[in-house]
Amino acid sequence: MAMDDEVAGAVGTSASFALRLGQTIFSAASLLFMSLGVEFHNYTAFCFLVTITGLVIPWSITLALIDIYSVLIRCPIRQPGILLFIVVGDWALAFLTLAAASSIAGIVDVLHRADETFCPAGLYSRYQISAGLAFLSWFLSMASSLSNLWLLPSLIR
Repeated sequence: MAMDDEVAGAVGTSASFALRLGQTIFSAASLLFMSLGVEFHNYTAFCFLVTITGLVIPWSITLALIDIYSVLIRCPIRQPGILLFIVVGDWALAFLTLAAASSIAGIVDVLHRADETFCPAGLYSRYQISAGLAFLSWFLSMASSLSNLWLLPSLIR
């Protein structure tokens, strides 16, 4: 596959770098907002989000560095084995991020409807922002996953 017909967002492109940078920023911000609430460890769903964002951040940073290197040397990664590994990792982390963000959104809604003895009112907004940022990270992760998946069949012959 030539550079002229590269898939936008596929690993080794500047668009992929932008997606990875966005994933890193949104995941780190989600982690920050979740960690600001000192009571996040009381709920399994909140711990799940912290764990997943803790996995997404180094994964995205690593792939962003690969993207920078590939753009600088003008040679995108087109080895099927490496791309398959990246696709599987992206899909796994994307679905885990979606699950974590959805569970946080559900728990926050339940806690908001319940009595304030479960969660102080000031923490709701932090948890809602954290869930929203996790959804944004998931959206960018799915975009990069789909573009890499689109590229993968053309490399396997």
